[in-house]
Amino acid sequence: MKRAGTDGSGFGAATLDGVRRGVGTAPRRWLIAVTLLLGVLAAVGLTAAVPPDELTFAALAEPVQALMSVAVPFLGTLLAHDLRRHPGTVRLGPTMLAATLLAAAVGLIGVVACAAALTLAPDGVAPDAWRHAGTIVAGSVLVQVLAQLVGIGLGLLLGSFVVAALASIVLPLGLYGLLGAVDSLRPARAWLTPYATLQNLLSGEMDAVRWAQWVVVLLIWGFGLIAVGAARLRRRPATAAATAPGSVSWESRH
Repeated sequence: MKRAGTDGSGFGAATLDGVRRGVGTAPRRWLIAVTLLLGVLAAVGLTAAVPPDELTFAALAEPVQALMSVAVPFLGTLLAHDLRRHPGTVRLGPTMLAATLLAAAVGLIGVVACAAALTLAPDGVAPDAWRHAGTIVAGSVLVQVLAQLVGIGLGLLLGSFVVAALASIVLPLGLYGLLGAVDSLRPARAWLTPYATLQNLLSGEMDAVRWAQWVVVLLIWGFGLIAVGAARLRRRPATAAATAPGSVSWESRH
């Protein structure tokens, strides 16, 4: 039986199918729920831990969105394994758009959690606590979208969900740490690592150079990884794709 994501369906219908697949199994729903819960708990905890004169929207947004961005790529990896298992019926473009919409929703819920925690902070907040709020809201969405695209790219490249999920943590943070260990290479972190652009976006203090850095990182870690993974997927025989290990075995065990 054909799914809504087949080549004969429209792009919109295939995108809706991708959204449904994103929340279509218990492990995927639990993953989203845990990601959101981590963000809410972090926002609440930070209002108690951060001194009132330092408590701002930016001070909450960076750790909250960074924490959620650790888990968001896992969902992208699972969606990528749908492409690996059903290369003839599940399409890359609609899957990417569906994953982007889900990631944007996570980012916006994190924004709401931060805004609510800041508004209800019992001991007051810093002067000008909402400075750069508009940029931080946009940055929160962009951070989660990039995290999701990294998950898709690594999911396409790697056969195992567990390996791809770990790689989505180890590779970006490992490169950030490696470049930071050498003084002469430290400036390159802003151009080459997602975490550096995350810090810029969620500080709200963006300028032309920092936006350019974000675009470069998006091209490398988002579209670049996906392009390589998609090319690798096209070279795989259909029979191998149907039996590839990955999220199907992980989800069936949970």
